[in-house]
Amino acid sequence: MSRSPITVREAEPADAASLIRVWGDQLRRTPDRSGRPPLTEVRASIARTAADPDFRLIVAVFDDEIVGAAFLSRLPLSPIHSDGAVQISYLQVCAHARRHGVGKAMIEAAVAWAEEKGASTVMAAANATDREANRYLARLGFGSLAVIRVASVGSLRSGMMPVEPPACARTDVRTSRTVGQIIAQRRQQRRAKTTSG
Repeated sequence: MSRSPITVREAEPADAASLIRVWGDQLRRTPDRSGRPPLTEVRASIARTAADPDFRLIVAVFDDEIVGAAFLSRLPLSPIHSDGAVQISYLQVCAHARRHGVGKAMIEAAVAWAEEKGASTVMAAANATDREANRYLARLGFGSLAVIRVASVGSLRSGMMPVEPPACARTDVRTSRTVGQIIAQRRQQRRAKTTSG
């Protein structure tokens, strides 16, 4: 890749196939393992994002090829702050275009959008296991704030389902006492007999 200018612009529905290609690895790591969405769904998502003033989907173009993408969102710095922040997520640069300023150009676009929106802070989310991306963000001045964990609704629901208690802890319907309480009471009675006798 030569040192030609990199253009960063807002994504358009016609960029759907390119976005799927750029985000291929990240799409395979979705919590529900759904993988790549159909083109019609991606086009509709791009159009929805473009219509929302708090979101921006940007692409980096080099030699008429989309070589990078990022999702920007404007949100409060915290639930109790009035200051705004711009979060950069899904920042991805194609392997053949890395180390040529593509990521920096997209982050510069995010900073410009933050200034335009009056946001005082820019946050960036990166995969916790991607050492290269995390080192890159640290070199640019991003500090570590939190670890974001993800799980599908189905796996959380199955993990949170109540487990049937063991037989010794089940409630005895006739006496409203658990079997465990009955056993403990009998042991206490035996102990009392042996110490008094």
